Amino acid sequence: MDKSKLGLIHIYSGGGKGKTTASVGLAIRAAGRGLNVWFVQFLKSGKTGELEMMEKLGIHTLSGQPTGKFTIQMSEEEFAESREFNTNRLREVIQAAESGEIDLLVMDETMGAIATGILPESEVIEFLKNKPKNLEVVLTGRDPSAAMQEICDYHTECVMIKHPYETSGLASRKGIEF
Repeated sequence: MDKSKLGLIHIYSGGGKGKTTASVGLAIRAAGRGLNVWFVQFLKSGKTGELEMMEKLGIHTLSGQPTGKFTIQMSEEEFAESREFNTNRLREVIQAAESGEIDLLVMDETMGAIATGILPESEVIEFLKNKPKNLEVVLTGRDPSAAMQEICDYHTECVMIKHPYETSGLASRKGIEF
C-alpha cells in the first residue's frame, strides 16, 4: 500500500445532520482499501448501528461515557468525571496513533468536546501538529475554533435546511439516526 498520499486533516462541522455519517463513510472506504482505521467517539455512548457494522468490518471503535447525560445535564462531579474520562481516552488514542500502526483516525464529536471543556483543545492541536506524517485524521463537531480551522486541510460544513425534530419533535430513530 502506497501510504505517501496519506496524512491530511479533515473537519466535518456544522449544525446539520451528516457529520458522523460522512466520517463513517470515509472510515468504511479506507477499511475497504486495506487501511487500519480507528473510529473514536467523544461525548457519545452506546452501541449504534454504524459502530456495530464498523466492528464487523474490522474497524477498531471506541465509544462510551461515564454518564449518559449531555454536559448541560451533568452535576459538577459528573462533568469532572467525564472530562477525566475523555481526556484519558484522547491520550490513549494519541499514544496508539503515535505507534504508526493507524492509517486513518476518526475523532467523532471532538469539536463539541472541546467547546464544552470536556477535551483540552491545546492537546488536540498539539497532537495534530506532531502526528505521524502518514496519519490521516478526521474530526467532527459543531463550531470548530479558528485554530482548528487553520490546521485542517479539508473543512466540510453540513448545513441543516430542514429536520423533523425541528418541525415536529420527531426523536432519533433506530437505523436512521443511531
